Formats: sequence, structure tokens, C-alpha cells
Amino acid sequence: MASIIPFLEIAGRSVAVYLFMILAIKFFGKKELSQLSVIDLVFILLISNSVQNAMVGPSTTLEGGITAAASLFIINSILKQFLFRDKKVNEWIQGSPVMLVHDGKIIEDHLKNEKITHEELEAAIREHGVNSVSEVNLAILEVDGNISILSDNYQSHSKRKRRARKDLSGLN
Repeated sequence: MASIIPFLEIAGRSVAVYLFMILAIKFFGKKELSQLSVIDLVFILLISNSVQNAMVGPSTTLEGGITAAASLFIINSILKQFLFRDKKVNEWIQGSPVMLVHDGKIIEDHLKNEKITHEELEAAIREHGVNSVSEVNLAILEVDGNISILSDNYQSHSKRKRRARKDLSGLN
């Protein structure tokens, strides 16, 4: 029984670090999830290195590493099931979508609250093949940190893609 205690300690430490990281990411905003800059990447790498010792403590064994990883997989699975069942907690942790542009007009307060610059918004708009903010019907910051863009231009592209799929389906 004495040999299992170090592994229980590693599991407990790993779960504590996991929950801390979830809360930290929640409070730093969902933008950070999808739009990583060089600074964000370096930060993530350093954070992962800094919490490793907090999880495994003095153990540098293969068993200690596997225990930490298994604990993370288990707590992640449990948390996902819990979030799936409890919509209020899910929204509290993951947030909800935020409208950034409506009918070609930027919602400045929402950009400011989400810490998104005009340049970042314009880049997302261009990535969706739309030339300017004025052409955007709706831009939404999704809970996963991506920015969805809907425009008349986008809708016409979608229709063409659907027609092409129908044409290809006739070839079977």
C-alpha cells in the first residue's frame, strides 16, 4: 500500500494543475485559444515546463510520468462529461459566442472586452475571403477562439460549393 501513495500524490497534483490551467485560460480570454502569436507560443511552452515539476514532484520515473498523463486524461474526460451535462457551468467555463460585427458595423465594446484589435479582426475577415468590414453581415468570436464571418459574398460561395457537390455526387 505504501508504494501507491506517491502515485496518488502525482495524480492529485496533476488534477490540481489541470484545474488551475482551465481557470487561468478562462480568465485570460478565449481569443488566446485560437490566435496564437509568438509571445503566446513561448508563454505556453514555458508554462508547460513550469508546471511539470508541480505535477510529478520529485519523481522522474516513467511510472510517475504515465501517472500524471493518465490523471490528466481521466480528469479531462470527467470534466467534458460534466460540461456536456451542465450547460450553465459549460457556459461559465467556456464562455459564449460574442458578436463582433453586425451589418458591416464593428461593435467596439465587444472588441475591447475580448481584447481583439481592428487589425486582428480585419485579418480574420480577409481569411474568409471578404474584402472589408462593410461587407460583413455577421462576425462572431466563437467559444473556441475562432472568428466566424458571414457575408453575402460567403453565402454565394457556399451555394456554388453545394452545386459542385451535387454535380460530383452524380458521378458515382
